[in-house]
Amino acid sequence: MQLVVITSPKPVEQEQQICAAMFELGLQTLHLRKPEASISELRVWLKALPEQYHERVMLHTHHQLAEEFEVKGLHFREADRAAAANTLKYDLTFSTSFHTLTQVQQAQPYFDYGFLSPVFQSISKKDYPAAFVTGELREVVPQAKLPLLALGGVTAEKLPLVQEMGFKGAAVLGAVWEQPVPTVAFKELLKQ
Repeated sequence: MQLVVITSPKPVEQEQQICAAMFELGLQTLHLRKPEASISELRVWLKALPEQYHERVMLHTHHQLAEEFEVKGLHFREADRAAAANTLKYDLTFSTSFHTLTQVQQAQPYFDYGFLSPVFQSISKKDYPAAFVTGELREVVPQAKLPLLALGGVTAEKLPLVQEMGFKGAAVLGAVWEQPVPTVAFKELLKQ
């Protein structure tokens, strides 16, 4: 099962070092999501991350940085999904976000995988409840038009259920960044 970490939207002390440690522990994909960061701030963030890990980073904003840094790919928000059709893909991976089960049943020719959220009560967004019923997910997720990763409230304890519902993996944010020691939290997720 694929495990993806999404960065905290806010700055975190020694964040790049923490991310590098997670890469060393086995993290394959990091989604760099800093919605309020300028292009120059994101450039500084990427330069502070050891270069050998750039190929495992998905950019959520400032996609033009993919030309400067050899990143894994680009993430397109639901609102920006149409832009993927006009973006040269080259060897990049494209991902997107879904918030309804109807959307995941429609063909998505430009994307390699998607996040479906919120699957559980969010950890990082306190008033963001689950949007789906487990039975519905068990029925729809395995038949989705592209591989789906569960997002929203995913913890180590919930990973077996995530897999049982047919998800190809999970994306975590609060389960890592809301914990006292993010690398320890990541290790716990890997054990599942």
